[in-house]
Amino acid sequence: MTSLVTRRDFLAATAVASAAAGSLTHGLTSLASAQDKTMPDSLPVIDTHQHLWDLTKFKLPWHQGDDTKPLQRSFVTSDYLEATKGLNVVKTVYMEVDVEPDQQVAEAAYVTDLCQRKDNPMAAAVVSGRPGTPGFEPYIRKLADNQYIKGIRQVLHGDSTPAGFCLTPKFVQSIQLLGELGKSFDLCVRAGEVVDAAKLVSQCPKTRFILDHCGNMSVTSTDQALRAKWQQGMKELAQLPNCMCKVSGIIVTANKDWKPEDLAANINFTLDTFGADRVMFAGDWPVCTLRASFSQWLNGLKQIVKDRPVAFQQKLFHDNAAKFYGI
Repeated sequence: MTSLVTRRDFLAATAVASAAAGSLTHGLTSLASAQDKTMPDSLPVIDTHQHLWDLTKFKLPWHQGDDTKPLQRSFVTSDYLEATKGLNVVKTVYMEVDVEPDQQVAEAAYVTDLCQRKDNPMAAAVVSGRPGTPGFEPYIRKLADNQYIKGIRQVLHGDSTPAGFCLTPKFVQSIQLLGELGKSFDLCVRAGEVVDAAKLVSQCPKTRFILDHCGNMSVTSTDQALRAKWQQGMKELAQLPNCMCKVSGIIVTANKDWKPEDLAANINFTLDTFGADRVMFAGDWPVCTLRASFSQWLNGLKQIVKDRPVAFQQKLFHDNAAKFYGI
């Protein structure tokens, strides 16, 4: 249950840091009309962080409290297709949604079916898992030959998960096993613990990692000591060749009247630190809707990187993900 609570904790924390999230309709900014317009850019997009949840099939214990109220309904394929209409999203990678632990096998089956179908862009998936627990090894070994299940994630950024949890011996052993089975691990940690993530990655050289959400550093934070620690951790991770970074998620830490330049410092630091070959776009829909529609987030990022070489943008929005996930 630890990680099931952490997502709710994270959303509550971002709401406190940057004012109440508001509803789906009222939480969007005055920039909506401008940012909703598809930019004159034909680059294909792979969304490496596509959440879907069907509440008729799965229970999400983190669906509690006012901070997650806008998300407390089903978000299914048809909703995603509508949200991304006209944006040239050619493929997606499903990202786990903290289902009840006893529903993890069902989640894997659900997204495998979606990947096999031709009526949606999902081409791969990262599913729930609890590394370090007794049932993890038999669970992941059953998924070892599933060509669509590319990796595992357990959210580690909530108050109920202690600092250093990812460095406990049993957790490390489970992550090493992922590498042996050809599966990746998504790192979703607090900004001040990106340094711990680097220590984990260094202990698992055969496992491929993806740091989620630019390391979860709030764009509104004025804590310079925390920012310095985040930057240190990002630099340490970037020195390790088996780790990529997703440019995503931090939109929910912005103020409701955000502008692309509010996100630029964190994003440009991430891009410059990891470099052109080790970054990839991620939508984080529908969580992003606490602050922006999918198109607002995508086009805001395009605005931030518009002066970078086209080859860089091609890698960020498509090529790096295609290579990493083999899709």
